[in-house]
Amino acid sequence: MKNHTADQFAIVGVNSEDSIEAAREAVEKNKLTWKSFFDGGGTNGPIATRWNVSGWPTTYLLDEHGVIRYKDVRGETLDAALETLIDLWKAAREAEAKL
Repeated sequence: MKNHTADQFAIVGVNSEDSIEAAREAVEKNKLTWKSFFDGGGTNGPIATRWNVSGWPTTYLLDEHGVIRYKDVRGETLDAALETLIDLWKAAREAEAKL
């Protein structure tokens, strides 16, 4: 992903390892710098079930209101989708400032 500032978006991960210890090891091994939640293993955990995850990795991009705008985007498509959401967010902030 291109470089963006921390106030433009947040990354959150969901880990499906078999145990919380294995999830912690995966976070350490992969040097993840974002929050990663343990979901109890596989795609049957409460988060995966609620978000209809059928395999890993699954990515979602949500807007500032929590609405899913993109699913399973990667690489350049992810960059473009992220740019679009950030541009929409900036435009909304500018419109609010004019009120």
